[in-house]
Amino acid sequence: MIINPTLGYSKIGFNIKNMEYDKNMSKSNYSKEYQNLLEQLKKARENSGLTQKEVSEKLKKPQSYISKCESGERRVDPVELKMFAKIYNKQINYFLEK
Repeated sequence: MIINPTLGYSKIGFNIKNMEYDKNMSKSNYSKEYQNLLEQLKKARENSGLTQKEVSEKLKKPQSYISKCESGERRVDPVELKMFAKIYNKQINYFLEK
């Protein structure tokens, strides 16, 4: 845990001064739209017939990277989404619309 006593917060979303949890810190990770993106990401992989291991080999990343991206443990940025879209032969919009 990284703490900044001057500002009174930590990287995990707690206000050290009064120990209140900042509910907005991770809100965007769990929005309905982001959950949809994660579902589409996994669905695209499965529909392409690839395993997490096979995708990880194509990206030269560990299998845990794919798992964390699909579960939401690791946030997928636009550049990564573009790489997934290319591997799964999908347009970017596929992941953003449902």
